[in-house]
Amino acid sequence: MKETVGKKIWDNRKQILEGIKNRVFQSEPIEKISAIRMEICNKCDEFDPEGVSCSVPGTAPCCGNCGCSLAFKTRSLSSHCPMSLWDKVLTEEEDVEHEILNPNPDA
Repeated sequence: MKETVGKKIWDNRKQILEGIKNRVFQSEPIEKISAIRMEICNKCDEFDPEGVSCSVPGTAPCCGNCGCSLAFKTRSLSSHCPMSLWDKVLTEEEDVEHEILNPNPDA
């Protein structure tokens, strides 16, 4: 049975919110990781610059394999590439600890 978009989004909500947060509140280390990941994604056959395969319309560019917005996915340190081209940097638990220990990295 194919997973619905809503269930997929719900199951991945922590990583999605982490990516959105890191996009809005940018930090140099995360932006460097995102840039490296985007370079890899841009060369992938699953790269969808038009957003035809986006789970959420209007969030291009997206991954044609999972439907995630790459602007958010590449900034989610607890996310990985479904094509195994790049891996997560932190687990969800480590990301939460990172936020608690360093809530304002620019301070």
